[in-house]
Amino acid sequence: MIKKLIIFSLMLLSGGVQAQEFLQVSKASQQWADSVYKKLNRREKIAQLMVLRLSERSGDSAIFYTKEVSRYIQKYNIGSICLFQGKAIQQALTVNQLQQQARTPLMVCIDGETGVGMRFDDILRFPNQLTLGAVANADLAYQMGHAMGIQCKRAGIQVNYAPVVDINNNPANPVINVRSFGESKYKVARFGIALTQGMQQAGVMACAKHFPGHGDVSVDSHYDLPVIPKSKLQLDSLEIYPFKEMIKAGVGSMMMGHLYIPAIDATVNQASSLSKKNVTDLVRNDLGFKGINFTDALEMKGVAKFYPQGEAAAQSLIAGNDMLCLPGDIKGSIKRIRKAIRKKELSWEDIQAKVNRVLIAKYNLGLYQVPVIDTINLVNELNELVVPLKKEIYKQAITVLKQTDSTISPLNYKQKIAFVGVGLKAENHFSELLKNTYTADSYCLPYDATEKEANVLLQQLQSKYDVMIIGVHQYTKYPANNFGISQTAINFIKQVNLQNKAINIAFGTPYAMSNFTDLNNLVAAYEDDKLMHEAVLSFLKGEIKANGTLPVSIGGGYHFGFGIANK
Repeated sequence: MIKKLIIFSLMLLSGGVQAQEFLQVSKASQQWADSVYKKLNRREKIAQLMVLRLSERSGDSAIFYTKEVSRYIQKYNIGSICLFQGKAIQQALTVNQLQQQARTPLMVCIDGETGVGMRFDDILRFPNQLTLGAVANADLAYQMGHAMGIQCKRAGIQVNYAPVVDINNNPANPVINVRSFGESKYKVARFGIALTQGMQQAGVMACAKHFPGHGDVSVDSHYDLPVIPKSKLQLDSLEIYPFKEMIKAGVGSMMMGHLYIPAIDATVNQASSLSKKNVTDLVRNDLGFKGINFTDALEMKGVAKFYPQGEAAAQSLIAGNDMLCLPGDIKGSIKRIRKAIRKKELSWEDIQAKVNRVLIAKYNLGLYQVPVIDTINLVNELNELVVPLKKEIYKQAITVLKQTDSTISPLNYKQKIAFVGVGLKAENHFSELLKNTYTADSYCLPYDATEKEANVLLQQLQSKYDVMIIGVHQYTKYPANNFGISQTAINFIKQVNLQNKAINIAFGTPYAMSNFTDLNNLVAAYEDDKLMHEAVLSFLKGEIKANGTLPVSIGGGYHFGFGIANK
């Protein structure tokens, strides 16, 4: 199945076909949309604009809301579902069951910024967008988007809420960080367009998010309403730039972020996602966006804190959105929306225009017939495109920030080498690779180690090795509590560097490297999995060059675009 999809996509590319026009109106699409619309009662027309959650994480397992969603399908003929946690086969079987029940085929969405593996427990993830941002070649972003699109098609998914085109220009950002391509508006736009074109060439609608830009915040909108006190001119020159470029490039949909931006709308505590000045005046009228507008999840506290869920749904449609993500109270939302129509805050003509846009998209996404997901070999086929592409991205992302010694690659096999895994409680794949390749001794210093334990390890290492390889592992993606890196660990790393020739490698977000910018021989590796461990080993062996550059600035003179190409 996957091979057939690849061949089909290559045929599209060779023919010069542009990204699919998901909102293109043809005689056939309009006839189908009209025929469906005529069969909908008033509650069902509103329900076609709703996206319901299918599952969520509960401890180490996933809870599926199949019965609840099924009931809403039968009662209201809802328009869309969004897939979250669970295994691939369970997702497929559930989607098949719900599609069979639906009187109007469901638009199946996923929040899969790193592919379906971001949600499906048994599927591998693609790299984070920030890792991709360290790569020079935007063609890899296209390839990743195309592979993600093929995954989605295979899994019965029509819309992927990706890419993130927020500019991560605030190191303290608690929610975007590794989800962004970086801090350059040009690179974010270029890579966002490439990923979108790849995904849409595969027949899956992309979604640029989170308009007008969630990068420069210090509050997570899942928990509160972030404030962006920038002028309209500042927003237009930076945050909005990638969205403009995405619109020009034909992105099928956009997601409205829950942000309070007084320069756009000063209504107290009103998220931009619920603002007509933002959604209709700016996105539709000023920027000329013709695709589908999704709200961000209406269950998030950035909205729910100030608007009961039914009210949030009504205000979202009044603002000009098409689809309501995770509205929560379905009955209450429909009731409040109908009240808004009676109060002339909305009209049935508004609803018809939104539903028509959604139905045209459904037709162009192949939903004029009931789709069936083939579960045979599904897990293998969803995984098979990930590893080769991930390896290539990792190889091209590795970034040398400092190289005090004449060479740090290749390592000399005759040297006595030790590895210290900072943040580890036990050996990992990287330590095993170093042991097998260089007969390196291996040590661990977890982040909860005491100062006494760190000093004991320092004594063990002193003047004993020719080269120390320090791997900084298992720190968090976000800046709270210094990414989970203890002061004891930081002091230990600096002391090791004073005592020995050391190569310092950070396996995670480069923002955490602000703790170590004064060290010698500094390498950014961006992610902490087996494939990155193997890529770094290839670098240390001299098999590959480190041609990556920083996608963000981290202080200490290391700005966006910095990187020492390893000769």
